[in-house]
Amino acid sequence: MTRRTLTTVLSTAAAVSVIAGCSGGSTAAPASTPQAPSSTAAALPHSGAPKVEHPLPSSVLSGQPCQEALTSGQLTEILGMVPQGKPDTLPGIGSKCDWSNLDSGAGVTIYYGTLTHQGLSAVYQNTKPQAKVWKELPPIQGFPAVAHSTFSSGTDTGFCAVTVGVSDELTVDASLTLSDAKQGKADPCELTARVADMVVTNLRQKAGS
Repeated sequence: MTRRTLTTVLSTAAAVSVIAGCSGGSTAAPASTPQAPSSTAAALPHSGAPKVEHPLPSSVLSGQPCQEALTSGQLTEILGMVPQGKPDTLPGIGSKCDWSNLDSGAGVTIYYGTLTHQGLSAVYQNTKPQAKVWKELPPIQGFPAVAHSTFSSGTDTGFCAVTVGVSDELTVDASLTLSDAKQGKADPCELTARVADMVVTNLRQKAGS
């Protein structure tokens, strides 16, 4: 398996784990299933997830991550170059974008969690029980965040995902695969948290806050 394929598999698997069982039954609810806004909102947060005290408006996640999540300067800082972003949509989660540096083996994925309507609660409910890496992080610019990986130690794979609750119903997620040169030498969760901080900065600027 090539590093490019591994990066895609890791980032996609991390995202899918967030929505596993979101319907509360044995099968996840389809993304098109209507939500009950009043009862759902009243039940959030749950499963131990923290409340988002100062949420961003939902409009900040209305765009495409490839165009808005990271600037060219930020991509250069993360990957050493500005690769073409590859947009996609994860069923039941929301839109995402992948960027990869094939020469170094590094990759970053940003996805907007707009379709679960469960925010961080879905991550605490579905990802935490199966996570091999789980770290509740200090708030990122005031927003609760958690680092996680469902693979063996994140330092072994060079992969980590960070989910930030921008409201009780919405999240923004960053996942990072370290370059070959940084494998085993850097903490992927620490570096992914920096990426998440960059994204939050850009979302706050979009919101005018």
